[in-house]
Amino acid sequence: MDERLKKLAYVFKPRSVAIVGGSPVPNKIGNVLMKNFIDGRFMGKIYAVNPKYTEVLGVPCYPRVTDIPKLVDCVIIATPAETVPGIIEDCGKKGAKGVIVLSGGFEEVNRNDLADRVKELSVQYKLPIIGPNCLGVFNPYTRVDSIFLPMYKLQRPGPGNIAFVTQSGAVGSTVVDLAAHYGMGISKFISYGNGTALNECDMLEFLEKDEETEIIILYLEGVKDGRRLLGWMKKVNVKKPIIAMKAGKYGKAMAAARSHTGNIAGNYMAYKAAFRQAKVTEADSLEELFDFVKIFDQPLPKGNRVAVITNGGGMGVLTADAINDQGMEIADYSEASKEALKKILPSYGSVGNPLDLVADAGVDAYEKAIAVMMADQNIDSLAIVVLTQTPPIDERIIGVLTQACDERKKPIVTISVGGEYTEAYKRALESKGVPSYGSPLAAVKALRRLSDYAMWKRKLK
Repeated sequence: MDERLKKLAYVFKPRSVAIVGGSPVPNKIGNVLMKNFIDGRFMGKIYAVNPKYTEVLGVPCYPRVTDIPKLVDCVIIATPAETVPGIIEDCGKKGAKGVIVLSGGFEEVNRNDLADRVKELSVQYKLPIIGPNCLGVFNPYTRVDSIFLPMYKLQRPGPGNIAFVTQSGAVGSTVVDLAAHYGMGISKFISYGNGTALNECDMLEFLEKDEETEIIILYLEGVKDGRRLLGWMKKVNVKKPIIAMKAGKYGKAMAAARSHTGNIAGNYMAYKAAFRQAKVTEADSLEELFDFVKIFDQPLPKGNRVAVITNGGGMGVLTADAINDQGMEIADYSEASKEALKKILPSYGSVGNPLDLVADAGVDAYEKAIAVMMADQNIDSLAIVVLTQTPPIDERIIGVLTQACDERKKPIVTISVGGEYTEAYKRALESKGVPSYGSPLAAVKALRRLSDYAMWKRKLK
């Protein structure tokens, strides 16, 4: 492993940070960064670096990094591009363990001279550098937060097992905000921008061994070394599923991607082929990105046979259609399951797949039906439709579905379609790790991706 990657841990778990450009002036980037660490209750030591001040928000401030009397693990730079190489050199001389360069003005505006110097200094001092032109990192476990967007405007998610690696800070911030909104925890957020010294391949190599990460989201616009990326995707995806999204696919969008991060967007078909070869799950939109990542926290299914439970016949039929459209199978119940399900249904109900519990079914009926299907070896996964608007359904359904998910016997997806009341139920389920979807097709698409990944893993054994 590159010596710089060994030190990268200090960027995510530093004992001390220095913010170059730290400022007491409200709404300046350096001010937001200072507040992130102070208000976020970072447990290490905080320093500001700015020749204009001796103190910023009660934190000691020094003219240069080299003037800080004690060692600094991580230095965050938010100053004009021309000043960055000199500051990095100070970091190297000071013995800093890692650097985050938020500043723009490098490859993306054809200042390759500055970019080359950053790269040289990274190698010279064996210094891991994230950026330039990025949002840096966020680690909810250690409260390291270099996202220069105020907390009251952009929520931060809590601890979890999903790492998000992104070239785009704008897309990254959106995903962070949405993850917090839906109660989805993350292990690491890494916005690497231009990837001048360390790029997406290095981040995958680092995350492969990161104990807090189990699932990886990868947002790409362009890469410098496609062959190396393919190699790392193949290696890491075996251990930790990767859900990837490629932007800048066609025409002028490719040019926009090049001007954004200074990386070559390349032919989209080459990326698509690489994703397929590495068995990486590709998402075509941000919505799909969230849909897919939710399901990968579920146990891997043994096959693609799906059972559907519903309290609304029409929604069950739509779910069955989606199962067929996505190339999955409608499961056939065992004889023992059929007999058990008959006892759950009202006299006018009939055992079928989808299993229609009918509109007057309560939470107990769901609980019993789920138990029967979890025990049926003919069923690999469950799609559970809940029309929350029906009178018998109350908040107890959240506990039933959460328990079914927590037992990890088989993967489940839940489907609820509706307005504000239904959305509140979905958010509650998602905050407890239950994959919840607003349409049958979205749910089954996600289930199919998990099934494909499971099938590939079985073939490797």
